Amino acid sequence: MGATAAALPVRVAPDPAKAKVMLSIKGVNKRFGGLQALSDVGVTIREGMIYGLIGPNGAGKTTFFNVITGLYQPDSGSFELDGAPYSPSAPHEVAKAGIARTFQNIRLFGEMTAIENVMVGRHVRTRAGVFGAVLRTPGARREERAIRERAMELLDYVGVARYADFRARTLSYGDQRRLEIARALATEPKLLALDEPAAGMNATEKLSLRDLLDNIRADGKTILLIEHDVKLVMGLCNRVTVLDYGKPIAEGVPADVQKNPAVIEAYLGGGGAH
Repeated sequence: MGATAAALPVRVAPDPAKAKVMLSIKGVNKRFGGLQALSDVGVTIREGMIYGLIGPNGAGKTTFFNVITGLYQPDSGSFELDGAPYSPSAPHEVAKAGIARTFQNIRLFGEMTAIENVMVGRHVRTRAGVFGAVLRTPGARREERAIRERAMELLDYVGVARYADFRARTLSYGDQRRLEIARALATEPKLLALDEPAAGMNATEKLSLRDLLDNIRADGKTILLIEHDVKLVMGLCNRVTVLDYGKPIAEGVPADVQKNPAVIEAYLGGGGAH
């Protein structure tokens, strides 16, 4: 995968059970007309944790994800990010606050190169502004070089540095997923929110994705993961919440969640996690 030390500050990840709370959400409700999409949903995600959110189709996972990341406004609920009140307003404000996300359907700029896609993500942390960029001031040029260097580090980190100058649309499906993660990491998030990153991947690509997410966690990042691949979730996450019809029906460590009768009935089809 390439040298990772240059891409993210390497440190020993804290024991998630003892770490500080990174994201606390309580009592989220969301209605669309006559449909109650979310009912009293909440999560407590600690620093250095991979937190899984699973459930059958229509369970409310994506709605909850979209509330957290500012695409939907909740009808009620309380939010704290890294110990401070947090208002999930517009998506760009959410990114500035420290939450970066990927999407279920890949949303790269297909005609831009891989490195340009990551640089776009990095611009949320720039200081030069439009004035400096237009006039090409010395400070703006220095910042642009730093952005490019950082983008290259992140491409190396996710394992696609050799495609830096390739148009994004020419990359394989799995590499496009990795590129999306690099772009999200470019915002220097406190919380990395991934919406079905393994969707459409073959078995080899999923194993590679698991290794990448393990590395991101080991380097101190906190991850919220929506994923249909139950085996991946149960083997990777520290804790899991299960939604069904917009309501939480189970929460805990994967081993306990897999045994929960309500989860087996609603999501796992009576056969356990496969």
